[in-house]
Amino acid sequence: MSTPADVEALARLAKSASRRLASLETGAKNAVIEDVAAELLARTPEILEANAADTHAARQKNLEPSKLKRLELTGQSLARLALGLRQLITLPDPIGAVTEEKTVPSGLRVRRVRVPLGVILMIYEARPGVTIDAFALCFKAGNACILKGGREAERSNTALAAIVHRVLEKHGIPREALTLVRTIDESDFKSLLQCTDSIDLVIPRGGEGLIRFVAANSRIPTIQHYKGVCHIFVDESADQARAIDVCVNAKVSAPATCNAAECILVHKNIVHMFLPGLDAALAKAGVEVRADARALPHLQHACSAGSGDFGREFLDMIVAVKVVDGVSDAIAHIAAFGSRHTEAILSASEDSIRAFRAGVDASCVIVNASTRFNDGFELGLGAEIGISTSKLHSYGPMGLEDLTARRFEVSGDFQTR
Repeated sequence: MSTPADVEALARLAKSASRRLASLETGAKNAVIEDVAAELLARTPEILEANAADTHAARQKNLEPSKLKRLELTGQSLARLALGLRQLITLPDPIGAVTEEKTVPSGLRVRRVRVPLGVILMIYEARPGVTIDAFALCFKAGNACILKGGREAERSNTALAAIVHRVLEKHGIPREALTLVRTIDESDFKSLLQCTDSIDLVIPRGGEGLIRFVAANSRIPTIQHYKGVCHIFVDESADQARAIDVCVNAKVSAPATCNAAECILVHKNIVHMFLPGLDAALAKAGVEVRADARALPHLQHACSAGSGDFGREFLDMIVAVKVVDGVSDAIAHIAAFGSRHTEAILSASEDSIRAFRAGVDASCVIVNASTRFNDGFELGLGAEIGISTSKLHSYGPMGLEDLTARRFEVSGDFQTR
């Protein structure tokens, strides 16, 4: 798993491997994924040893808590990775799927068929599990992947990629189906982002700074997801007790994830009834509340929100609260401060729900449920490689079908035009 000094050569090797992967039968792909799942479980102790070295070094360097949490692997998380791989095996192979078929006036039979993208460059921070998830999703969709993880997870990523390479060699498949890029300098990184002849898509996952760097320097189409500033609007018609449960879950269940709620918007007509109960529940859960001037008098445990607290991705046990005049005001706030990730409404009013769905621009709009459900597995994709908040070519969680393109296949009887 060396990194060639010439990153263009590295990318060309991946491109060559992708041509082999494009023609693999479904059974062959599933057999590789099954063996990777088995190896993950068999080699759990050595993976955890590598990860322990990474987390120790990260603590010594005072890595921020949210990143440290994402860096850590456990026996349970590796078991979940293996389970996810086995669930991926059960999903239909998208390659060759016919999405549209018709005969046009000339007599030509026209089909649109799913094909692999080719080579996908995945850039990520502190999430070693992505090494396995990204490989498996790309591989099942017939793509080669180039993976550049953060240096804070280098030992973990190396151990996980070594498992994949052993399985690939066992099955006679080019090891360049997964290329792990170790630490490279900024100029080589930029060069990698210029390899338009060999790399077909770039997917960065990490902090806003990383994603903006990639978007600014890549000449390759790039999936963007800068941050997850997710809102919950509690309408005046909402079931208030159940709404409190949803708000707490959306903040507390995984506060460092991009689908955690960062702001709760509350209809002005229910502040006297709703906010004290919300305040007590959030305080009990250990959440710090930063509230606007209209909400603050009804929140015993809150502090005043600063100018930067709305539109902020806290990634921590902190949430902003604001009182709004109604659904239109909530939509306007989300337009000003949201990140097009996940927006939720809790309401019994079909009119409010209809207006919210129509007015909010987000990759996932949720009605009467936690923002935490914007996740590929939870939405029935089986797994995801990331969440796109840009609209080309995907919007929302990206599963197998989002790692393919549709091409035209045309059959004729020697027609001429």
